[in-house]
Amino acid sequence: MNLSIIIPLLNEEESLKELHNWIVSVMKPNKYSYEIFFIDDGSTDNSWQEITKLSTIDPNVKGIRFFKNFGKSQALHAGFKAANGDVIITMDADLQDNPEEIPELFTLIQENGFDLVSGWKKKRYDSLISKNMPSKLFNWAARKTSGVQLHDFNCGLKAYNKKVVKNIEVSGEMHRYIPVLAKNAGFSNIGEKVVKHQARKFGNTKFGMERFINGFLDLITIWFVSKFGKRPMHLFGALGVVMFIVGFGFATYLGLDKLFINRTGRLITDRPQFFIALTAMIMGSQLFLAGFLGEIMVRSRKNETQYKIAEEINNTKQEEQYSL
Repeated sequence: MNLSIIIPLLNEEESLKELHNWIVSVMKPNKYSYEIFFIDDGSTDNSWQEITKLSTIDPNVKGIRFFKNFGKSQALHAGFKAANGDVIITMDADLQDNPEEIPELFTLIQENGFDLVSGWKKKRYDSLISKNMPSKLFNWAARKTSGVQLHDFNCGLKAYNKKVVKNIEVSGEMHRYIPVLAKNAGFSNIGEKVVKHQARKFGNTKFGMERFINGFLDLITIWFVSKFGKRPMHLFGALGVVMFIVGFGFATYLGLDKLFINRTGRLITDRPQFFIALTAMIMGSQLFLAGFLGEIMVRSRKNETQYKIAEEINNTKQEEQYSL
């Protein structure tokens, strides 16, 4: 199969039929073999009923429905796990991503050898204050922190080589950083393509300003995980040793001072250096133990993305295992 198109959605019933028809109008002239996966992330409207109707008239339409809203990362993970295509395309269900970009994205993966191509919404139809400016700041910080030189990390329109999606774990709220996860997994050939951005036609955005706060927190998390996720002792252990040495140095100074210089002076416990020494040694020991426990957890923990599927449509695929 040439293409798997994965579309996570939450309460987008008005858009689904038009989006499906738009995708089909692009697929047929190019004679792709394809599947469209609609991942219903706990919608409370009639989105699932609309997906069911589409699947009855088009066997290429497949659906996965969650019991509740687990988040976009979990929806993408479920789609990646089920995908059969050689190239996987992700896009949003709100009609703001243009399916006519798909053929060129497909070519960039299949013929130009990219592992991942991310869309860049260079001209946006969003609010300047609530979306555009925070997005530019967020993307600048992501570039500086991750080393991945993309202009638009959060663009929903992306293309992947199949091996990429089978070898990365998208969990929590890490869908914004899939290019970074891919880079950390060894897929460094990451490209970018300017894509058309459409104004939202139906409904309202499901993300508020809090997504940027969460995004920056996730950025710190992924920076830490990429640098120290497999060796937490290198951070916590090093900080612990430094803190313990500082505390031990103060303690040694106080002991020598009391024994040889200031024998009849005030008690060691009356001096502020005593509390600095005590606090530093306790913190140093705790940090060292945190690093030690982190090393044990890294070696014993198996990552699992948590979501529960309520229903599926047309998905009879057996899971394939990929490894590099």
